[in-house]
Amino acid sequence: MRALVFDRKLEFRGDYPEPVASPNESIVRVSVAGICGTDLEIARGYMQYHGVPGHEFAGRVAKSQDASLRGKRVVGEINAGCGRCAMCSASLARHCPNRTVLGILERDGAFAEFLRLPDVNLIPLPDSISDEVAVFVEPLAAAYEIFEQVHLARNQTIVVIGDGRLGALVALTLKGEKYLPLIAGHHREKLARLSELGLETAEESSVRDKFDVVIECSGSESGFRRAVELVRPRGKIILKSTAAAAAEINLAPIVVNEITVIGSRCGRFQLALDALAAGKIDPRPLIDGNFALDDGLAAFEAAKNPLNFKILLRAP
Repeated sequence: MRALVFDRKLEFRGDYPEPVASPNESIVRVSVAGICGTDLEIARGYMQYHGVPGHEFAGRVAKSQDASLRGKRVVGEINAGCGRCAMCSASLARHCPNRTVLGILERDGAFAEFLRLPDVNLIPLPDSISDEVAVFVEPLAAAYEIFEQVHLARNQTIVVIGDGRLGALVALTLKGEKYLPLIAGHHREKLARLSELGLETAEESSVRDKFDVVIECSGSESGFRRAVELVRPRGKIILKSTAAAAAEINLAPIVVNEITVIGSRCGRFQLALDALAAGKIDPRPLIDGNFALDDGLAAFEAAKNPLNFKILLRAP
């Protein structure tokens, strides 16, 4: 099959082996996949991953032992747990110590014609949600994970650091849930676009206020340091970034100011699907390019452009 493959460098291959489903897994033909910051970090060495990257996708089930899934349009939870450990028993497969992760950890991902996932990971899509909207479910689920971890009061001040893909989606999610975040970034053109979507924006260097909640989405190793500068005493920092480069951290301000730091990663897909179905969020204005899978290397170059939000790959 055709696929983008990373093995010390990213390359397009037309002869990559098709996935073979294990028991209780299905094969999905990928319709559309999204390139995110984690994919770019993988291409820089994050997780020491080798294989097919990509974890944001919408597709159609091509092969399955589960007759109820065959032919269905689906999205898929990216963490495949062992099904036997305490984390899996607690419905926390995303923290299973033996998990594989689609396109990130020991499981080929979505930048290919086909992928495989456990049947329990696949969620059928309603007809009201198109493929180009459904491809945003995974990052939106990551945004909704914040609400699962932290109670946000309506009167709290919130800043999102980073005007990239994830920062934009987190800010749009907060707005969709009737919060009023400030999104702080470096790119005037992107901030202007986000302002047109009804978000309050500011150039990061101009922000001096202290905030109750700081959500770090910059994708930069320096983002945590900036978050510490912007959070008020006894405030909360929510870390969403994953970066290949290591960061130097001064923990003294965390202790002195009694800051709560929360790591935040994947979330439950159903919350994101419900929000999209209800029209709370429309991510389509963030799409800056559609590329055929065969042009995947050009798509990655477009995704590296800091002025672009979401670049999509399609595998007809």
